[in-house]
Amino acid sequence: MHFVYILRSLKDGSCYTGVAENLNKRLSEHNNKNAQYSSSKAPFKIVWYGTFDNKNKALDFEKYLKTGSGIAFRNKRLV
Repeated sequence: MHFVYILRSLKDGSCYTGVAENLNKRLSEHNNKNAQYSSSKAPFKIVWYGTFDNKNKALDFEKYLKTGSGIAFRNKRLV
């Protein structure tokens, strides 16, 4: 099982989109500042996640959510 997730920073309200096999472990890594990109924006809360049986589909959806139209979709439909 693979998760695509959206986190919201409790510090500045920004969103972070990622993919992981273990969602709880990955959230803990973000909140413990063990994730380089997001370390300055911790702590986070999960605002949305989706599950995928196929890793490639999860990676494709994460990539889409990071595009301009994906961000618009995220803001209108997911968060």
